[in-house]
Amino acid sequence: MDLGIAGKRALVCASSKGLGRGCADALAAAGVDLVLNARGAEALEATAEELRRAHGVTVTTVAADITSEEGRAKVLEAAKSPDILVNNAGGPPPGFWPDWDREDFIKALDANMLAPIALMKALLPAMIDREWGRVVNITSASVKSPVAQLGLSNSARAGLTGYVAGTARQVAPHGVIINNLLPGLHQTDRATSLVEITAEREGISTDQAASNRNDAIPVGRIGTTEEFGATCAFMCSVYVGYMVGQNILLDGGAFNATL
Repeated sequence: MDLGIAGKRALVCASSKGLGRGCADALAAAGVDLVLNARGAEALEATAEELRRAHGVTVTTVAADITSEEGRAKVLEAAKSPDILVNNAGGPPPGFWPDWDREDFIKALDANMLAPIALMKALLPAMIDREWGRVVNITSASVKSPVAQLGLSNSARAGLTGYVAGTARQVAPHGVIINNLLPGLHQTDRATSLVEITAEREGISTDQAASNRNDAIPVGRIGTTEEFGATCAFMCSVYVGYMVGQNILLDGGAFNATL
């Protein structure tokens, strides 16, 4: 399927591996030139080279911490004025409610709410001027179904969701479309970490913890980064002009609800 975005330019944050990498790969396959960001320069450049070879697109890399003002400035300088923004950042560590202090919440808000808002604020004006733009914010299935040990993430991502709900409708008349993509469990380092924590807490093997986790998902497995990336690429396509401010859940049916 031709997504109609060949020749566009996308900034994809936290894209050297995991869900961000899946999104970058799918966009490159659609003919989109990329600006990739991550903190680790070596892994980032390796990913960029693989995408250049596989898809023949232009890939620029910016090794920086997107959650810091300095990192964002560096990324924005390299990205110039992209047509597509994929906001993504690693989630804060899991824990237990008595362990979280004010500074923990401030750090989570900076990374998972305020950083994506800052990038949107910087890039939306040029998209509005061109009368075309796409923003996909990678949040979490926990926005719909909170995970107790991910209270920091639940809070920050819920705040971003509220911001997007209003902003998406303000920019939609100008051809700029903002939506959120909510991943359930996928084959990432984060999923591996959560399995290890569960196994230790319950005194079982990691294999058993993973099996128990998969049994709770209707499709019987966790998602792939390829599936996730393809969904993201569609949400950046010419076909979503009537999809505004939505929260697209990709969790294998784990969230059980009629609406």
